[in-house]
Amino acid sequence: MIFGSDRSELRQMYADAWKKARESLPMSPLETQIARIVEEHPEYHAVVESEDLHLEFAPEAGQSNPYLHMGLHLAIRDQVATDRPPGIRRLFAIVAAKTGDHHASEHKLLECLAETLWQAQRDGQAPDEQQYLERVRKLAGQ
Repeated sequence: MIFGSDRSELRQMYADAWKKARESLPMSPLETQIARIVEEHPEYHAVVESEDLHLEFAPEAGQSNPYLHMGLHLAIRDQVATDRPPGIRRLFAIVAAKTGDHHASEHKLLECLAETLWQAQRDGQAPDEQQYLERVRKLAGQ
């Protein structure tokens, strides 16, 4: 795994990348990506800077998981950079042109990805790329 085998290691990677960015220390390309995403989400700074790596975020209590949210941003950026699934780069460009805001466009795709992942988890199956692309096509007006 890129981030390690457990939630604490993943969260520590976010904290370390953010700390390095704030202290202008050398970072790996992945740490740079993570730090940019953290920077774009000031509402999550306190959580990422917290030493408590075991915080719980209960959706039933109206809480969203900031690490999940930022991880989905990483996934969207990776998808667009690699055009995987095929066609996602073009669709993202259309959505971004419509919104005029790159970050807001990522949020729109993020919702499609989160729904696709949730459905796959609920059904005990792999995520359906075609269903995901169909959701993004609707966003793009295709």
